[in-house]
Amino acid sequence: MTLEKHDLIHELPESREAIHTLKTGSTHFAKLFDEYHELDHEIHRIESGAENTSDEYLEDQKKQRLHLKDQLYSMIREYEASLAS
Repeated sequence: MTLEKHDLIHELPESREAIHTLKTGSTHFAKLFDEYHELDHEIHRIESGAENTSDEYLEDQKKQRLHLKDQLYSMIREYEASLAS
């Protein structure tokens, strides 16, 4: 099984500038961004075998990562839409 990190920049390369602008201009976005990446790194460590935990814990972490990603994605799309207006 190939382990894949879900780095936001790699997931949304077309939004690189928007992500940078939001990270530097919005403390809320920056906080969610940091939480997302901390979770992503933790999940990657667990999946690679560097850390052991229960399957339930891993699934909960993945759900939390997805929730954060949805929030970040919405903020990015909202920002990009405001530029197009």
